[in-house]
Amino acid sequence: MARRVLLLPPAARLAASPLPPALAQALARADRTRVAPGGEAQCLRQFRPQPSAWPAAALARLHEAEAPHLAGNVWLRADPAHLRADINGVRLLGVGARLGVDQADVDALLPALRPLFAEAGVTLEAPHPARWYLRLPADTPLPAFSAPEDALGDDVFAHAPRGEAARRWRALESEVQVLLHNHPHNAARVAAGKVAVNALWFWGGGALPSAVVAPAAAVYSDDPVLRGAARLAGVPDHPLQHAPAATDEVLLDLRHMRDWDALRALALPPLAAGAEVVLDFADGQVFRLRRGQRWRLWRRPRPGLPA
Repeated sequence: MARRVLLLPPAARLAASPLPPALAQALARADRTRVAPGGEAQCLRQFRPQPSAWPAAALARLHEAEAPHLAGNVWLRADPAHLRADINGVRLLGVGARLGVDQADVDALLPALRPLFAEAGVTLEAPHPARWYLRLPADTPLPAFSAPEDALGDDVFAHAPRGEAARRWRALESEVQVLLHNHPHNAARVAAGKVAVNALWFWGGGALPSAVVAPAAAVYSDDPVLRGAARLAGVPDHPLQHAPAATDEVLLDLRHMRDWDALRALALPPLAAGAEVVLDFADGQVFRLRRGQRWRLWRRPRPGLPA
């Protein structure tokens, strides 16, 4: 049986639109499980790295242009970010592509930032304007950092790294913010109607896994992290726009999706053609849909997801 796995956002992000009746019926009759919530846990359900960790920065860096000593270092994302102070604290309002960062911003800001990191024994790289990386020695201890999607809109102090290893990074973060605040390029960005790049958001630290196993035969995603994991697993990776309509053994990354109708269009035709369709929500709800479940007539659809 062909199997199509759809990686989805938390179900609450789709709740603003009505649940189509045909999809509600399929979900009511599906096999449902509750598993660990969160984006990292969701990815680890579909990929099995060795060792068992999810070093997003190293995996994404594998997908980017060639990197020196990729497997011999620890990697950390240091994406351009915009913080804004308000009465309740300092909030993260944008990271990476959300800021409209381009190569001109990289060319202006990186020469000022690189010496600061070099003094700390760290190399700053920007193979993509919206995705910046730190290359660190292999024995560098890292605290736990929050992914941007977990911190966006929140007070950054609620997501600050903790513990002994975090001190160095909090101090470095403060120096970066002072440098960026005073950089004339940010004044030019504001004058052009853009927000300032006034911080770097550290996240996704770790070394490249020695191996990754991916159950899917192909991965379709616009996320460089997933595509890097697929590449390490030896599985073909493609942009999401090239996803096939057929019921192949594939993983589709739909975590950007925001309405049920679009999900219905992607989930129900493969189901009708005889494929197993797995809906993996980032909040830890997993639905397995099979065509034979249509005979579970006693399970009635509800307005929202089944309880």
